[in-house]
Amino acid sequence: MTRRPVSVEAVAGLFLRRQHLDRPLKLTFTKETLSRFVSDAGGLQLDSINVVERAHYLTVWSRFGPYEKAALDRLVYGERAFFEYWAHAACLVAAADLPGWRRAMADFHRRHTGWSGWLKANSRVLRRVEGEIAERGPLSSGAFLRPASLGKSGGWWDWKPAHHALHYLWLRGRLAVHSRKHFQKSYDLSERVLPPGEPLPRAGFPRWHLRKTLYALGAAAEADLPRYLTFPRFEPGARRRALAAMLKSGEAAELEVAGLPGRWFALASDLPELESPKPLTGTTLLGPFDSLLWHRARAKALFGFDYKIEVYTPAARRRYGYYTMPILHQGRLIGRLDPKNHRAEKRLEVRAIHFESKPDAAAIAGTARAVRSLAAFLKAENVTICPGPLRDALNAVPC
Repeated sequence: MTRRPVSVEAVAGLFLRRQHLDRPLKLTFTKETLSRFVSDAGGLQLDSINVVERAHYLTVWSRFGPYEKAALDRLVYGERAFFEYWAHAACLVAAADLPGWRRAMADFHRRHTGWSGWLKANSRVLRRVEGEIAERGPLSSGAFLRPASLGKSGGWWDWKPAHHALHYLWLRGRLAVHSRKHFQKSYDLSERVLPPGEPLPRAGFPRWHLRKTLYALGAAAEADLPRYLTFPRFEPGARRRALAAMLKSGEAAELEVAGLPGRWFALASDLPELESPKPLTGTTLLGPFDSLLWHRARAKALFGFDYKIEVYTPAARRRYGYYTMPILHQGRLIGRLDPKNHRAEKRLEVRAIHFESKPDAAAIAGTARAVRSLAAFLKAENVTICPGPLRDALNAVPC
């Protein structure tokens, strides 16, 4: 089979376009545009770390600029344009993709047999948790805390088993996330949250999943395929067979990416874009859980950018900072900065900034605009930053 030759720059450019980062901070926030982004990317990751803002809010800001978080919440928990499920990690997933993820829910017990021992030991907990929600309506894990009066001899509602039961029933699709308050989930029966519908046929699911992955990535090395949408775990050979079928039918094509090893693949419909890359503009900052960064080795291969989330690294061993946000400028990852949102003071602090090489005036100006946009989104009235060209461009308060 002849491999189509393409450049690294073309692959990186299509990846950025699929991630809606080809003109960042300039997209118009609507239900339709947000749904298109989340579907194209395959998911919008959720995470509890709040040093700047919750992960999903930041990822949306990186593309759309300042918007009202309440509008996103309404789309998720009011209009149900998105639902929570495990795609890469815990994610918001577009409602249009529900049939595919229903298949993952329906087959969860078949694929993830590591739960079998726990299920046998806690079947009563599972029934009672689901029964309580069926009777009482949406409940959070806090509703299943052991009453203090019972001390250490609590009954079936001991928190840890109940928490596992909620998580298992959610992954199985028996429960769905109804709402969040202060980021804490409340669960309800799926039929009271999600619209009716059938799961994708089992035989077609690996191909659907692979197609979603290839579309989100634009072009992918073999090693990228299981590391982007990491859920569910496929049986050995299932993804390989799906890929072989797509290559045989002509739906996918094999590529040779100049300067990068291994086999690369893309949807055949994406070949024209790979062969005629378009210019990339604009500057933004990316949250650590942004889908562009889900597979770190891919970011290094395509952008020459070695990124690590250092929130889990002891302070003395951190190189760049606690919550570093990569700087994307005109299609290149040119550096990173370490911000902190001081909410009570309405102040955004840039504690450190590191460029990969000496930035030109356009990169400084673009980064300054992105920091001002982030401050506006966070409703920070002041920005503080240590001396340097970025502080001069921002006319910011010294740190």
